[in-house]
Amino acid sequence: MIEYIKGELTDLTPALATVEAAGVGYGMNISLNTFSAIQGKKEVKLYVYEAIREDAYVLYGFATKKEREMFQLLITVSGVGANTARMMLSGMSVSELCAAISTGNAKLIQSIKGIGKMTAQRIIVDLRDKIVALGITSEIPAGGQIAAPVNNEVRDEAVSALTMLGFAPAPTQKVVVQILQEQPALPVEQVVKLALKQIK
Repeated sequence: MIEYIKGELTDLTPALATVEAAGVGYGMNISLNTFSAIQGKKEVKLYVYEAIREDAYVLYGFATKKEREMFQLLITVSGVGANTARMMLSGMSVSELCAAISTGNAKLIQSIKGIGKMTAQRIIVDLRDKIVALGITSEIPAGGQIAAPVNNEVRDEAVSALTMLGFAPAPTQKVVVQILQEQPALPVEQVVKLALKQIK
Protein backbone atom coordinates (compact mmCIF):
# COMPACT_ATOMS: atom_id res chain seq x y z
CA MET A 1 0.00 0.00 0.00
CA ILE A 2 1.30 3.47 -0.89
CA GLU A 3 0.80 5.96 1.97
CA TYR A 4 2.24 9.01 0.22
CA ILE A 5 4.53 10.00 -2.64
CA LYS A 6 7.11 12.72 -2.07
CA GLY A 7 9.21 14.12 -4.87
CA GLU A 8 9.52 16.63 -7.68
CA LEU A 9 6.33 17.94 -9.25
CA THR A 10 7.13 17.51 -12.96
CA ASP A 11 3.69 18.17 -14.46
CA LEU A 12 0.49 19.71 -13.15
CA THR A 13 -3.00 20.28 -14.54
CA PRO A 14 -6.17 21.00 -12.52
CA ALA A 15 -7.02 17.28 -12.72
CA LEU A 16 -3.64 15.50 -12.71
CA ALA A 17 -0.32 15.82 -10.91
CA THR A 18 2.83 13.94 -11.93
CA VAL A 19 5.36 13.48 -9.16
CA GLU A 20 8.78 11.97 -9.81
CA ALA A 21 10.14 9.91 -6.94
CA ALA A 22 13.24 7.69 -7.22
CA GLY A 23 13.20 7.97 -11.01
CA VAL A 24 9.54 6.97 -11.40
CA GLY A 25 6.86 9.45 -12.47
CA TYR A 26 3.58 8.82 -10.66
CA GLY A 27 0.45 10.28 -12.30
CA MET A 28 -2.21 11.05 -9.70
CA ASN A 29 -5.76 12.29 -10.12
CA ILE A 30 -6.27 15.35 -7.94
CA SER A 31 -9.05 17.70 -6.85
CA LEU A 32 -9.02 21.46 -7.44
CA ASN A 33 -8.33 21.93 -3.72
CA THR A 34 -5.11 19.92 -4.03
CA PHE A 35 -4.25 21.68 -7.30
CA SER A 36 -4.48 25.07 -5.52
CA ALA A 37 -2.41 23.80 -2.58
CA ILE A 38 0.52 22.51 -4.67
CA GLN A 39 0.49 24.98 -7.57
CA GLY A 40 3.87 26.69 -7.97
CA LYS A 41 5.74 24.18 -5.78
CA LYS A 42 8.75 22.17 -6.96
CA GLU A 43 8.76 19.51 -4.25
CA VAL A 44 5.46 18.05 -3.05
CA LYS A 45 4.13 15.33 -0.79
CA LEU A 46 0.79 13.86 -1.78
CA TYR A 47 -1.18 11.36 0.29
CA VAL A 48 -2.32 8.52 -1.93
CA TYR A 49 -5.48 6.50 -2.42
CA GLU A 50 -5.08 3.49 -4.72
CA ALA A 51 -8.09 2.43 -6.75
CA ILE A 52 -7.38 -1.08 -8.01
CA ARG A 53 -9.90 -2.59 -10.41
CA GLU A 54 -9.75 -5.44 -12.91
CA ASP A 55 -9.31 -3.05 -15.81
CA ALA A 56 -7.35 -0.22 -14.20
CA TYR A 57 -4.93 0.85 -11.48
CA VAL A 58 -5.55 4.50 -10.62
CA LEU A 59 -3.83 6.73 -8.07
CA TYR A 60 -5.55 9.67 -6.39
CA GLY A 61 -3.36 12.28 -4.69
CA PHE A 62 -4.32 14.62 -1.83
CA ALA A 63 -2.50 17.59 -0.34
CA THR A 64 -3.76 16.73 3.18
CA LYS A 65 -4.71 13.58 5.10
CA LYS A 66 -8.09 15.09 5.92
CA GLU A 67 -8.94 15.49 2.25
CA ARG A 68 -8.03 11.85 1.67
CA GLU A 69 -10.13 10.77 4.68
CA MET A 70 -13.08 12.73 3.32
CA PHE A 71 -12.61 11.14 -0.12
CA GLN A 72 -12.52 7.65 1.42
CA LEU A 73 -15.72 8.36 3.35
CA LEU A 74 -17.51 9.72 0.28
CA ILE A 75 -16.78 6.63 -1.81
CA THR A 76 -18.39 4.41 0.87
CA VAL A 77 -21.75 6.03 0.05
CA SER A 78 -23.84 4.09 -2.46
CA GLY A 79 -23.91 5.97 -5.76
CA VAL A 80 -20.72 7.95 -5.11
CA GLY A 81 -17.74 6.75 -7.11
CA ALA A 82 -14.15 7.98 -7.03
CA ASN A 83 -14.68 10.55 -9.78
CA THR A 84 -17.83 11.93 -8.13
CA ALA A 85 -15.98 12.20 -4.80
CA ARG A 86 -13.15 14.06 -6.55
CA MET A 87 -15.69 16.37 -8.18
CA MET A 88 -17.20 17.09 -4.73
CA LEU A 89 -13.78 17.90 -3.29
CA SER A 90 -13.14 20.19 -6.25
CA GLY A 91 -16.41 22.05 -5.70
CA MET A 92 -16.05 22.51 -1.94
CA SER A 93 -13.30 22.44 0.66
CA VAL A 94 -13.29 19.66 3.27
CA SER A 95 -14.58 22.03 5.97
CA GLU A 96 -17.36 23.36 3.72
CA LEU A 97 -18.42 19.82 2.86
CA CYS A 98 -18.35 18.82 6.54
CA ALA A 99 -20.45 21.86 7.44
CA ALA A 100 -23.00 20.96 4.74
CA ILE A 101 -23.18 17.34 5.97
CA SER A 102 -23.34 18.18 9.69
CA THR A 103 -26.09 20.76 9.17
CA GLY A 104 -28.02 18.58 6.70
CA ASN A 105 -27.71 21.11 3.88
CA ALA A 106 -28.69 18.84 0.97
CA LYS A 107 -29.22 21.78 -1.40
CA LEU A 108 -25.60 22.87 -1.07
CA ILE A 109 -24.37 19.32 -1.75
CA GLN A 110 -26.73 19.08 -4.75
CA SER A 111 -25.14 22.20 -6.22
CA ILE A 112 -22.14 20.02 -7.15
CA LYS A 113 -22.34 18.63 -10.68
CA GLY A 114 -23.52 15.02 -10.79
CA ILE A 115 -25.10 14.97 -7.31
CA GLY A 116 -28.86 14.45 -7.27
CA LYS A 117 -31.32 14.88 -4.41
CA MET A 118 -31.28 11.23 -3.32
CA THR A 119 -27.47 11.01 -3.36
CA ALA A 120 -27.13 14.26 -1.38
CA GLN A 121 -29.52 12.94 1.29
CA ARG A 122 -27.73 9.59 1.39
CA ILE A 123 -24.38 11.35 1.90
CA ILE A 124 -25.82 13.28 4.86
CA VAL A 125 -27.44 10.22 6.47
CA ASP A 126 -24.42 7.94 5.95
CA LEU A 127 -21.64 10.35 6.87
CA ARG A 128 -22.98 12.70 9.54
CA ASP A 129 -21.76 10.55 12.45
CA LYS A 130 -18.68 9.28 10.65
CA ILE A 131 -17.17 12.72 10.01
CA VAL A 132 -17.48 13.46 13.74
CA ALA A 133 -15.96 10.12 14.73
CA LEU A 134 -12.98 10.68 12.44
CA GLY A 135 -12.41 14.18 13.78
CA ILE A 136 -12.67 15.70 10.30
CA THR A 137 -15.40 17.99 11.53
CA SER A 138 -13.91 18.83 14.92
CA GLU A 139 -14.02 22.56 14.14
CA ILE A 140 -17.71 22.46 13.28
CA PRO A 141 -20.17 22.20 16.19
CA ALA A 142 -23.83 21.25 15.78
CA GLY A 143 -24.82 24.69 14.52
CA GLY A 144 -22.48 24.38 11.58
CA GLN A 145 -20.49 27.50 12.46
CA ILE A 146 -16.73 27.20 12.58
CA ALA A 147 -15.53 27.54 16.18
CA ALA A 148 -12.16 28.08 17.79
CA PRO A 149 -9.62 25.39 16.88
CA VAL A 150 -8.66 22.91 19.59
CA ASN A 151 -5.45 21.04 20.42
CA ASN A 152 -5.78 18.10 18.03
CA GLU A 153 -3.21 15.95 19.83
CA VAL A 154 -4.98 16.24 23.20
CA ARG A 155 -8.37 15.79 21.52
CA ASP A 156 -7.31 12.63 19.68
CA GLU A 157 -5.71 11.07 22.77
CA ALA A 158 -8.74 11.85 24.93
CA VAL A 159 -11.22 10.48 22.37
CA SER A 160 -9.06 7.38 21.90
CA ALA A 161 -8.93 6.77 25.68
CA LEU A 162 -12.68 7.21 26.07
CA THR A 163 -13.41 4.99 23.07
CA MET A 164 -11.27 2.26 24.66
CA LEU A 165 -13.39 2.64 27.80
CA GLY A 166 -16.39 1.70 25.69
CA PHE A 167 -17.92 5.07 24.80
CA ALA A 168 -19.16 5.73 21.25
CA PRO A 169 -16.74 7.93 19.24
CA ALA A 170 -19.27 10.47 17.89
CA PRO A 171 -20.75 11.80 21.19
CA THR A 172 -17.32 11.47 22.86
CA GLN A 173 -15.70 13.66 20.20
CA LYS A 174 -18.38 16.31 20.65
CA VAL A 175 -17.91 16.49 24.45
CA VAL A 176 -14.09 16.51 24.24
CA VAL A 177 -14.08 19.32 21.66
CA GLN A 178 -16.49 21.34 23.82
CA ILE A 179 -14.26 20.94 26.89
CA LEU A 180 -11.13 21.95 24.95
CA GLN A 181 -12.83 25.00 23.45
CA GLU A 182 -13.69 26.21 26.96
CA GLN A 183 -10.36 25.22 28.54
CA PRO A 184 -7.72 24.84 25.79
CA ALA A 185 -4.77 24.32 28.16
CA LEU A 186 -6.10 21.19 29.90
CA PRO A 187 -3.94 18.04 29.77
CA VAL A 188 -5.36 14.78 28.41
CA GLU A 189 -6.14 13.18 31.80
CA GLN A 190 -8.15 16.22 32.94
CA VAL A 191 -10.10 16.26 29.68
CA VAL A 192 -10.91 12.55 30.11
CA LYS A 193 -12.04 13.07 33.72
CA LEU A 194 -14.32 15.96 32.76
CA ALA A 195 -15.67 14.07 29.75
CA LEU A 196 -16.55 11.05 31.90
CA LYS A 197 -18.87 13.27 33.94
CA GLN A 198 -20.54 14.72 30.84
CA ILE A 199 -20.94 11.80 28.43
CA LYS A 200 -24.41 10.35 28.64
